Amino acid sequence: MIRKVIEKEMTQVEAGLALGLTTRQVKRLVRRVREEGDRGVCHRSRGRRSNRRILEGTRDKVLNLCQRHYVGFGPTLASEKLLERDKIKVSKESLRLWLRQAEIPYKMRKKRPHRQWRERRAHCGSLVQMDGSHHLWFEDRGPKSVLMAYIDDAMGRVYGRFYEYEGTFPAMESFKRYVLKYGLPMAIYADKHTTYKSAAEPTVEEQLKGVEPMSQFERGLWELGVEMIHAHSPQAKGRIERLFGTFQDRVIKEMRLAGICNIQEANLFLESYLPQFNAKFCVEARESANLHRSAPSKRQLDQSLCIKTSRTLNNDFTISYGTRLYQIKENIRAKTVTVEERLDGTLRISYEERSLLWKEIRNIPIKINKVPRIVTKVRKNRSPSPNHPFKQPWRKRREKTEAIPTP
Repeated sequence: MIRKVIEKEMTQVEAGLALGLTTRQVKRLVRRVREEGDRGVCHRSRGRRSNRRILEGTRDKVLNLCQRHYVGFGPTLASEKLLERDKIKVSKESLRLWLRQAEIPYKMRKKRPHRQWRERRAHCGSLVQMDGSHHLWFEDRGPKSVLMAYIDDAMGRVYGRFYEYEGTFPAMESFKRYVLKYGLPMAIYADKHTTYKSAAEPTVEEQLKGVEPMSQFERGLWELGVEMIHAHSPQAKGRIERLFGTFQDRVIKEMRLAGICNIQEANLFLESYLPQFNAKFCVEARESANLHRSAPSKRQLDQSLCIKTSRTLNNDFTISYGTRLYQIKENIRAKTVTVEERLDGTLRISYEERSLLWKEIRNIPIKINKVPRIVTKVRKNRSPSPNHPFKQPWRKRREKTEAIPTP
């Protein structure tokens, strides 16, 4: 095209329109081609090293650190740790290119099926997703544990604690800590684990009232005025599921670098780690209003977040709970009482919301019903002799019996 301009076959304006360049740029190219030939169209920076190039030896040092300290780290997390711990600033894309060139494996995101996007809630505290993640959080340094996590649907704020198992007490204890820190949310979104949804069949009374049986945790939320919503699939609560994927990648490696190997140290680590995580990954809610209600008193929380069961009151004012017997010290006219097993391990026995005085009966007489053992003498099986009447023909036995004189 520039040769055609030089040979007067087309004008500079026509060449600029065809090449998408300005007329001034076409003039420069014409001058360079006349002076240098076809090489004049090449950019002056071709073949020159960038002024923003990384220093010599940095690539080898970074790859050495990734192989020694950051095994399995993705490019994003590895670049963050290199800047935080080793004071080496490398972009994640440069690090990704180096890892591929050196054939160092790292975790890559799998291809996922298409899902319908759900818009976030507008207000903070409108909906909080919760779930438990069973995983080897301490790798081979400690036992398998469960992370009970909460994430606000509107802004992505995370709260969590480690426990030995996923059950009623861990769910209640973690929710109590969440309420004391942020307040009561409007609704909790969880799956159909038996901790969150009862698997019992409705009784006749519940069928007449048109209600479904509730788990102890669901009943505690109902008393506190928090709505419980059950997800029908893991994808429905994808925000908390993706959080577990992120935590199983980042938190495990952070605790590995810190040498954490038990639940107590892990919970102390989360207290300092979660504020940094939230500051980095939280987003602003569409509306500024916070729908978290103020936290109730600890007494009210303990009264709701506990295991409540009804027990029959015997004529001697005793009840049985578990494998133990308890004596009620008050004279009440009641058929049943309520037993509350608190998070701290204490018991409270009440009737019509009034606490009762009680004591445990420790010296329970044990009835021993001994059945007399009948010892039978086992006789050996002896075969009769050949001359025994049982082994003789019937006629001979008859003749012998007839030959016996009668007295």
